[in-house]
Amino acid sequence: MLRPIRTLAAAAAALALVSACNSASTHGASAGGPGGASGISRGVSADSIKVGGIVSMTSAGGYSKKDTDLGARARYLRANAEGGVHGRRIDYLGAEDDGQDPAKNLAAARKLVQQDKVFAVSPMSSVTFSGADFLEQEKVPTFGWGTLPSFCGPRHIYGFNGCLVPSPGGTLNQTWPEGIAQVLGGASGRSVAIIANDSDAGKFGIRTFQQGFASAGFRVAYAKASVPATAVPSDWSAYVKEILAADGGKAPDAVISVMQTPGNIGLFTALKRSGYQGLLSDPTDYDPGLLAKDATRQALDGVYVLLQFQPFESADPKMAQFKADIKAASGGQDVPLNMHMLTGYMSADLFLSIAHEAGKDLTVESFQAAAQGFSDTGTLVGDRALPKGQKDSFGCGALVRLTNGAYEVAVPFACHEPIPFT
Repeated sequence: MLRPIRTLAAAAAALALVSACNSASTHGASAGGPGGASGISRGVSADSIKVGGIVSMTSAGGYSKKDTDLGARARYLRANAEGGVHGRRIDYLGAEDDGQDPAKNLAAARKLVQQDKVFAVSPMSSVTFSGADFLEQEKVPTFGWGTLPSFCGPRHIYGFNGCLVPSPGGTLNQTWPEGIAQVLGGASGRSVAIIANDSDAGKFGIRTFQQGFASAGFRVAYAKASVPATAVPSDWSAYVKEILAADGGKAPDAVISVMQTPGNIGLFTALKRSGYQGLLSDPTDYDPGLLAKDATRQALDGVYVLLQFQPFESADPKMAQFKADIKAASGGQDVPLNMHMLTGYMSADLFLSIAHEAGKDLTVESFQAAAQGFSDTGTLVGDRALPKGQKDSFGCGALVRLTNGAYEVAVPFACHEPIPFT
């Protein structure tokens, strides 16, 4: 018997039937490596697979990805209700909070492996991934949003929608530039300004999106990773002044922010107050919870948000399943959906799909062998394939736009031919 899955307090009643018989502790292999004396992989018992997560539940700037944990729980709960993976239930320990702190990210990875003895880490969602080398060294299958270089190349680390920040020789997802071009009626003669945080992730984002927008036919008038990553500026005037004169002394046609909330709120507010009339876009503000405050709603009104999954407004049956799973994990309550939920959900979904293909004899070796030939179609992130996804993105996405307090699909979900990254 395995111990109960650790649930949100609000979901306890809904999960009573699922976890009623799960009362004893699981026993994985020794902490010294992926396999124990019996040959069973760490975190795998006769009736359970132990999984943990690492998520930035809190941060110095107030931004939180905590609902990534809820999304993962939702997917694991459905898997357990359907009988688990070849009879093994998922013993999900929940997510460790790294606070967007590199030291805490590594500490969380060590705890999950050395103390909790997990088989896999899914989800991993943070702007820092200092624990990546440790997890790779320990051969721990790890799943998250592939927005960091560590999701591109290591054998045991997987992005739920592929590798989004490839090394030279890989490819770039063109959803964002192609979507913006569609909104503007074409890229020819159009200029963009791209801005990011002064961090490793921000600098890499500038490099990749600068190439992507240029390849799509845009003139990149401005591309800087100049905004402090640890504190939101109280005065955006210097950034706005540079952007508004970036295109030969005039404003660019579009401002592309690679930052996350709350940085986008401050920048977009300042740009609008300056009289800027061009297009605004970012990759993180698809979150109804942000609309509770008038100032935030006004800052994001008219903003185009990049999605790398089917919009919540989609009629796809898989989106209906996602919504039902989130509701079940929330104790039967309707909760506002956000992209963090889907990040956790699809990270868990890819892990479960590969684990199923690995068969009854689940080890790190059998899991890796299954991953090397894995593919499926028609998911909420498009067609998936490995090991392609450890070098390239799956190439799909959409744009939504906030209009009068509600999101609407501006560019429907589609897949675009990626371009070589140089």
